[in-house]
Amino acid sequence: MVPIQEEDLKKIIPADGPSISEVKSYLDKYNDEYIVIKCGGSVLVDQNLFDHFIDNISILNKLGFIPIVVHGGGKRISNKLSEKGIESKFLNGLRITDEKTIKIAEEVLIEFNKEIVEALNNKQCTAEEINTKKNNVISVIKDDEKLGFVGSPNKIDKKSLDKIIEEKKVPVIAPLGLNEQAKPFNINADTAAGYIAKELNARRLIIMSDVEGVLGKEKNLLPEINSEKISELIKNNTISGGMIPKINNCLDVASNGVKGVVIIDGRKKNSILFELLSDKGSGTLIRQ
Repeated sequence: MVPIQEEDLKKIIPADGPSISEVKSYLDKYNDEYIVIKCGGSVLVDQNLFDHFIDNISILNKLGFIPIVVHGGGKRISNKLSEKGIESKFLNGLRITDEKTIKIAEEVLIEFNKEIVEALNNKQCTAEEINTKKNNVISVIKDDEKLGFVGSPNKIDKKSLDKIIEEKKVPVIAPLGLNEQAKPFNINADTAAGYIAKELNARRLIIMSDVEGVLGKEKNLLPEINSEKISELIKNNTISGGMIPKINNCLDVASNGVKGVVIIDGRKKNSILFELLSDKGSGTLIRQ
């Protein structure tokens, strides 16, 4: 990575972001390292938060980092199904996806994928669509008969991904994949991001959420947790419901070569920049 001059940094880093001196000290840390960022929740439905997210990704790109975006879209899928009079049904937090539902889910996610790419391109940050109709990189196997067209990744096409990255483009990946018969499958976005981070041996997996991070018994933010602490928090019901699979997925990723997995608050401005480029970080870091 060519060193960025201080004057240029001042133009790139927003005034309400991390300090320039902090940024300088972190620039080399992520040199030539993959940073997988999973974006979901209100960041994808609130225009203001979405714009901040796009800003942060374009800044990372300008700094010479390698951000890889994996996005969700569950709320949009539910809305579209509801418009068409199709009821959304879930099993263990995963959407039951029949033939009609996968067709709609695929359409919604591909449309959304294009929107994110266009928003980044408008910020002078060249991005590339990755979905089941264009540049697909995810192969899947079916999860469970009861879930229908829901799959788990079992292979990624790293060569195609690296080609996009070598062209200094940001890969934007929809949580969709194809099976051996080239049929599209829906994938839980956290699972997709986690699998990609492990396969790429990424330096960081950032999960953007609608919460501050992982909270303790007294509702205080826990800056760092490990497997021991996680077991304790699940036992005493501090971590419960849908947060359990999310945390277990993060722990699995942290135990398989990814140096840092962090859950951050996507509702906070510049939370990605503060996580990667400041001493205080942002959210909860999950270690083995």
